[in-house]
Amino acid sequence: MKNNLGSALNLAWELGYTIALPIVILGFGGAMLDKKLGTSPLFLLIGIALSIIISGVAVYRKVKTINT
Repeated sequence: MKNNLGSALNLAWELGYTIALPIVILGFGGAMLDKKLGTSPLFLLIGIALSIIISGVAVYRKVKTINT
């Protein structure tokens, strides 16, 4: 039982980082580019869209490895 809880918490932690890191990095990067180039909110939205795609692919791959 304790091992299952540990595995579940580990998976939640990994998925949290898998989703949070791309959105933070690409979101802030896009916001900084927008500020520098005066194109608000173009690069912010592009960064968020890319982060959703990257996170989705990463989560899909993680779930696929768990199921096999």
